[in-house]
Amino acid sequence: MTAHDQAVPGLPDDAYDHDGQLTKREVRAVTLARLAPAPGELLWDVGAGAGSVAIEWMRAAPSCRAVAIESRADRAARAAANAAALGVPGLQVVTGEAPGALAGLDTPDAIFIGGGATVPGLIETCWNALRPSGRLVVNTVTVEGERAVLAARERFGGDLTRIAVEHAVPLGGLTAWRPRLPVLQWTAVRGPGRRSSRPGR
Repeated sequence: MTAHDQAVPGLPDDAYDHDGQLTKREVRAVTLARLAPAPGELLWDVGAGAGSVAIEWMRAAPSCRAVAIESRADRAARAAANAAALGVPGLQVVTGEAPGALAGLDTPDAIFIGGGATVPGLIETCWNALRPSGRLVVNTVTVEGERAVLAARERFGGDLTRIAVEHAVPLGGLTAWRPRLPVLQWTAVRGPGRRSSRPGR
């Protein structure tokens, strides 16, 4: 079985055509584990870039559906091409800026925000869009994004995880560790109510 055939999350980064806007392999695998795809469920991948999270969500089960929302037309086209190349041509790609571009989409079971955590109103709009028991996962690498995530956690609860990955690379005739930017990941599960606050508040 080739890497392109595997259904588990974490395809090699070079399986995707991308311009650097890609949730990297190790972080992608952790992200998919938190999103927890199940047959028949729908994901919104907001700030989709190359579409890797939406694509691997759909590869988890034949009936999984996903919408990739991307503001740049070239990246949206690249996400659609990646989906076709990796066996999930049914990926719905929406070109537009969130949160406005989210209006009218089917209600999601899970949402991933991989870009745009600092956009005013985006996190709250996504939270309000979720079904009860829906999962929201936000990844950020910037200080500003961390502030937005910490403020959202104060409102909605959830878990914080810092993901730091290092790869061994050549250094002269030896080998050294090269770190990637650490990722702050916030995960929250929506309760049965429809209020925009932590239960009990």
